[in-house]
Amino acid sequence: MQSYTIGQAARLLGVSPDTARRWADAGRVVTHRDEGGRRLIDGRDLAAFSVEVGQGAHHHDGEPYTSARNAFPGIVTAVKLGDVAAQVEIQAGPHRLVSLLTREAVEELGLEVGMQATARVKSTSVHIDRT
Repeated sequence: MQSYTIGQAARLLGVSPDTARRWADAGRVVTHRDEGGRRLIDGRDLAAFSVEVGQGAHHHDGEPYTSARNAFPGIVTAVKLGDVAAQVEIQAGPHRLVSLLTREAVEELGLEVGMQATARVKSTSVHIDRT
């Protein structure tokens, strides 16, 4: 069974190591110590906890309700307008997302570099790499 350090778990959960440490200290996720004294979380425990955290994040106050589950809030880093189409880049934490949409949609949304935006990903095909 693979175990994860607090830092690794934090990256996988999309939170800071301090937040993951606080959750462990509060008993929200079970940890154990290795020979070197590092706190580790068993993979199965982390998987179950990540589902719990994800279910608690369905709706935040002030955000519109949507059926798209993969939301990446971030900042617009580039907007490239063509005659009909546009390309918008969003940096959401460690994730860079690029969306191709109509120029009209970009103008209606008023998208420009530096503003907050949320990329929502919905796909019929998801590829998974083992890391």
